[in-house]
Amino acid sequence: MPERACLQPPPSAADLARGVLRWFSSLNYVGLVEFPLAGGRRADVLALGPRGQLAMVEIKRSLADLRADRKWPEYLDDCDRFYFAVPTGFAVELLPVEHGLLVADRYGAELLREAPEPDRRLAPARRRQTLLRFAQLAAGRLSQHLDPPV
Repeated sequence: MPERACLQPPPSAADLARGVLRWFSSLNYVGLVEFPLAGGRRADVLALGPRGQLAMVEIKRSLADLRADRKWPEYLDDCDRFYFAVPTGFAVELLPVEHGLLVADRYGAELLREAPEPDRRLAPARRRQTLLRFAQLAAGRLSQHLDPPV
């Protein structure tokens, strides 16, 4: 009797974010998921490097997810480097080649393509605003974890 192919659903966005955060941690970055941006959008992951670098990751679980989302180019003004993170088996040739690429699962991520240095630096006022929001969000989440609302 032939073996049946076991079709697994793609990992959840939370699983992919966990793997991405583990990868960033190995590079001495710290990250936050669902990071609110100034324009009202939300980045899937924003990571802060040891010298203040800001790396953003857009998670795409499926081709349908990629096709339905056209807002990610708006994120480029809020980071120094931009990556896509996808699960194993994703058709990576459909992703823009000018951005970084990670293949992730809940246990980690593998860098397939480094995000290039941007042609221009992040505006100092935008960087400061983002770093302050990062610090406030991280401290707020820690406070809620230590003293959850009743």
